[in-house]
Amino acid sequence: MLPNQRREKIFELIKEDGHAKVTQLSRIFRVTEVTIRQDLEKLEKEGLIMREHGGAHLINVESNVKNITLRNQENLAEKASIARRAVELINDGDTIILDSGSTTTEIAKLINGFRNLTVITNALNIALILGGDPGINLVVTGGEFKAPTLSLTGQKAADFFNNLHVDKLFLATAGITLKAGLTYPSISDIVVKRAMIESADVVYLVADSAKIGRNAFASLGTL
Repeated sequence: MLPNQRREKIFELIKEDGHAKVTQLSRIFRVTEVTIRQDLEKLEKEGLIMREHGGAHLINVESNVKNITLRNQENLAEKASIARRAVELINDGDTIILDSGSTTTEIAKLINGFRNLTVITNALNIALILGGDPGINLVVTGGEFKAPTLSLTGQKAADFFNNLHVDKLFLATAGITLKAGLTYPSISDIVVKRAMIESADVVYLVADSAKIGRNAFASLGTL
């Protein structure tokens, strides 16, 4: 991997998780900690991150959390169009999973008027959107909080889905390619998404066309 490609992947990871440690990045990219520090220094000079002792964190992430806003606001018109189609696939009495993400958030905004609908999500912003609807039985997973995506992730979030059965999963992705399949910037999300898939009868991938041809760091598997 060329240095500029590595820095791009490092920024994708930090943008997804909110922060990263030098030791962690050194293991992931199989380069020395000195090299990672140089990468972080360059990313900081570009105004993308801020270095801290032993690592770096994303700029302005605290403001996003306090305002409960997602950082990714690209292609919202397209995502809203996908959401309108997705809501047509939901029926009264369903048990569904809404994965975290900007497209699934658009779906949540359109879910209303259902009876006896159970929604399971690892996204705190989605929980706040749906929490006041009397027709929805809302369930939120546990897990480690990721500030940029307002989501819960990691093994604890994945374990929540053990022995769970749901009708439909609306799954988000960062990238789609024929070779790598579905990819994500964060390794911690992979175990959660696999657990979601295992528990669902039907999986709907909700992704706008900008994701096609993109290849993020961690792979979930082939389509």
